[in-house]
Amino acid sequence: MAGASSSPPLLTRPSVEAAHEAIKEHIHCTPVMTSQTLNDLASRPQSPTALSGTVFEGHAPASPRIHLFFKCENYQRIGAFKSRGAFHALSRLTKEQLARGVVTHSSGNHAQALALAAQTQGVRAFIVMPTISTPSKIAATKGYGAEVIFSGSTSQEREAMVEDVIERTGALLIPPYDHPNIILGQGTMALELERQVLELIDGDPSLSVRRKDSTHTDGGPTSNGASNTRVGSSLEQRSGRLDAVIAPLGGGGMLAGIATALSGTGTKVFGAEPSFQGADDGRRGLAANHRVTTVKTLTIADGMRTPVGEINWTVISDKSKVNGVFAVTEEQILSAMKLVIERMKVFVEPSAVVGLAVCLYNEEFRKIVEEEGGEEGWDMGVVLSGGNTTLEAISRMFATEDKEAGRAEGKVGEKGERIAENVAG
Repeated sequence: MAGASSSPPLLTRPSVEAAHEAIKEHIHCTPVMTSQTLNDLASRPQSPTALSGTVFEGHAPASPRIHLFFKCENYQRIGAFKSRGAFHALSRLTKEQLARGVVTHSSGNHAQALALAAQTQGVRAFIVMPTISTPSKIAATKGYGAEVIFSGSTSQEREAMVEDVIERTGALLIPPYDHPNIILGQGTMALELERQVLELIDGDPSLSVRRKDSTHTDGGPTSNGASNTRVGSSLEQRSGRLDAVIAPLGGGGMLAGIATALSGTGTKVFGAEPSFQGADDGRRGLAANHRVTTVKTLTIADGMRTPVGEINWTVISDKSKVNGVFAVTEEQILSAMKLVIERMKVFVEPSAVVGLAVCLYNEEFRKIVEEEGGEEGWDMGVVLSGGNTTLEAISRMFATEDKEAGRAEGKVGEKGERIAENVAG
């Protein structure tokens, strides 16, 4: 389902830099945080018990050295990274196109992001949302002034309703993730991340795996919320460059954007997915050398219940841009989420911590860091993609008596049927 806009720019780092220039007044330059406690945990070998039943059982556990730098997009406007792509997509439209209004289909963060961007620009927004969307997300979308139109839960029902809105209003479609303008907007976080990490390490060299000549103690997370100045190719290539960045992979707009922004910089890029009920379509697709087109999963990482988009796949499947995609279990996601909330005091949703879970628990990935990083190790950027959840939802996820409660969203269809439908955005 293609979106209408001006001719999209090429997927290049200069295009990401131009996107950042276009949207910087509308977005937050979110902070980068560190935690010595999580560095220690990531650099500690897993126990033999943790590897029991895996292909690594009986092998010596990996002992990588990892220093983590968290890009906290949970502090972004609307509580997630999606604002970047929405604002950039609207910045690419002409006045005549904006006058027609915009439309999308989403049950979550993209719905709110586009509603906010449209409100800021004084543009009409029509958001098609499945009837099973959570009340808080519906209320937030309406709160930004959008007109919410309800649909059934399947992709066919949602897209049919979007077509109906377009025919009735003339509005232009802004896709949730599979469009160059969205990709470039999401990639702007990588430009900020590399600059902020350089500034942090310049201020405290002990934050890096390479430089230990400063007396840094862990009195809690440190952060850098640098101002919204242009961050581009002038980044100095000296100590402070990230060895790698890992980000969640759902529809792929964010990962494709980060990979585009960091292409040619020497920083490796990895994706992270849940493994539950086949949610690791990116990983499986790379292994099979073709894109997986359908996903039906009720992973607790509900922002990742969708297959990788076609345009995004062209970037993610390019080995010169994305070095690999790794998956983790539901239990590992919950464990990482608990660490971020309790140790870093940062409020996040399950999808946000999948990259951290890979760093902590995916033995295949950890062995790569050990082998390629050697004794020195890696400085690792980790994207915390959002924090749009509730205390009630988190409580259900961790309730020992009801492990399935956290999957409740998306189970019941318009006619009461039990479904597992991927709901984009």
